[in-house]
Amino acid sequence: MTIECTRPVDDVMRRWPATIRVFLNRQMHCVGCPIACFHTIEDACREHGVDPDAFLAEIRMAARSHGTAYPCQT
Repeated sequence: MTIECTRPVDDVMRRWPATIRVFLNRQMHCVGCPIACFHTIEDACREHGVDPDAFLAEIRMAARSHGTAYPCQT
């Protein structure tokens, strides 16, 4: 399963917890946000003025490097 721009922010952070640090490093305080379950990665990048391609590469790397290539089932 890969992380795509169309995936909801909350889903990404729950399935790949290592990605939370990437959000925080970019000053994207999506953790605990009430619309995180509705906002996609693309939406969040647009709202925060972040390049979606660069951000997607970062969160994919974080997910892989922290041994979460196979997400837990929730």
